[in-house]
Amino acid sequence: MKYCLYYRAKIKKELCWLVTSTLRYSEHLAFDRCYDKENSIFEFFVAPDFDHVFVSIMAKFEKHGISSDLQLMPNRLLDPNEVV
Repeated sequence: MKYCLYYRAKIKKELCWLVTSTLRYSEHLAFDRCYDKENSIFEFFVAPDFDHVFVSIMAKFEKHGISSDLQLMPNRLLDPNEVV
């Protein structure tokens, strides 16, 4: 069984709607949610087979100043010590 890849990125607060609606338009690509409201950090659970599509979309957002600091991280839901 494959688990989702886990990314975090900073999103401009006033453009969060653009990122979430774009990702939801592409079915089965990624699940997004706000991880840190104060700093506008979002987390993304990305289907492994669509990693290249997700990274491409996020690169376009970064090019236009909508997102920054995209990081691939260990999936926090697989850590037994993590509080969800």
